[in-house]
Formats: sequence, C-alpha cells, structure tokens
Amino acid sequence: MQVPLRPLASLCCLTLMLLAVSLSGCAPTRISGLPSTSSGSALGARVVRTASTQIGKPYRSGGQSPSKGFDCSGLIYWSFQQNGVTVPRVTTDQAKAGRPVSRGSLQPGDIIVFRTSSSPNGLHTGLYAGQGKFIHSPNRRSKVRMDSLSTPAWAKSFVTGRRIVAPVARR
Repeated sequence: MQVPLRPLASLCCLTLMLLAVSLSGCAPTRISGLPSTSSGSALGARVVRTASTQIGKPYRSGGQSPSKGFDCSGLIYWSFQQNGVTVPRVTTDQAKAGRPVSRGSLQPGDIIVFRTSSSPNGLHTGLYAGQGKFIHSPNRRSKVRMDSLSTPAWAKSFVTGRRIVAPVARR
C-alpha cells in the first residue's frame, strides 16, 4: 500500500513550523513568582501573566501595544483587553475604575494608583502582581518592569488600589 505524499508532506511542514516558532523565542515569557490562578481571582492572575510578557518593552507616551510600546495606563488597558475585559484607557479614569481596595487588601490584577508630579494629572498606574510587587511602564527613560511597593518612593506615593471585576456572562 502506498501512502499519498501530499498529506504527509503537509504534516511534516506543519510540525517543522511549530518547532521553529517554539525555538524562536515567540513563546510567552515566564516570570517566576507570579501568582497562580488559585491566589486572588483567576482573572487577576491571567492579567498579571499577560502584563509580565511585556517586561522589557519600551515606554512610549500614548502607547498601548507590544509593537509600539506602552505608557503606564496603556499597559494596563492592553493587559485587561487581552483577557476580554475593557478598562478605561486614561490614568485618571483607571484611578476611578472598579472598586477601591486598600494597600493591605491588594490581590494580583488590581490596578494600583500613585500620586506623582511627573505624570499627566499627577497620577501613575501599575498592576499589582502579588508578593508586594507590581508591573508598570514608569517613564520614557525606562522600560516595562516589575518593582516593589516597599521601595520608599513608591510606598510614599501610593494612593489606592482598584479591583476590576470581570462582567458576568448572562445565560
């Protein structure tokens, strides 16, 4: 019995393409110490994992995509959007989104708000990642990164946390 070559060749090409993509660095970046879906909300954990894939991307004023870079609110907007949730795009609106959460009650995926003098309207936002850390795009001299809330400058300028709850699907 003779096996047709066309389906076999197609399968071979598909396998080689998948192997090439997995070896080329296109796989999502894994950062140790990020929350699992069992800590906090499952949505929050997914949003944090999504944001963590952008660590090292450049800051760009008005940026909201991996290809162009991110400003602080653009990173949060994009990270939630990739998980099917729309949050406001602008920092001042993100500072009012969802419901307020105290610093001691933060969970992974909460938006955290800081009072700064260098950002538009004096606010800066980040995404709480758990264990006292947050992901943000600080300024044009930096890249998307993870920082500690216990750093004196961040601890002093912390204003509030905002918990975003995913809309419940209607049956």
